[in-house]
Amino acid sequence: MKHVEYQTEKLICSRKITFDLENNKIYNIKFEGGCPGNLLAISKLLEGQDIDYVISKLKGNKCGNKPSSCTDQLVKAIEQNKE
Repeated sequence: MKHVEYQTEKLICSRKITFDLENNKIYNIKFEGGCPGNLLAISKLLEGQDIDYVISKLKGNKCGNKPSSCTDQLVKAIEQNKE
């Protein structure tokens, strides 16, 4: 299992995202900062999902007028750490 700690770009509320990757699946997703209820729900929904599915659903997602979002930053972190 590969553990990832990703410092987000300063475009969003979340400061850091951590997660584990194993066999092309994502586990133990945690966001530091951001909207706690929404990010906890997203983490639960994505637990054990195939990372290609996560990328296809969340890449390019924006938060209001911001050029990115917490989920878009998660995708960037996944893409940088794909096996």
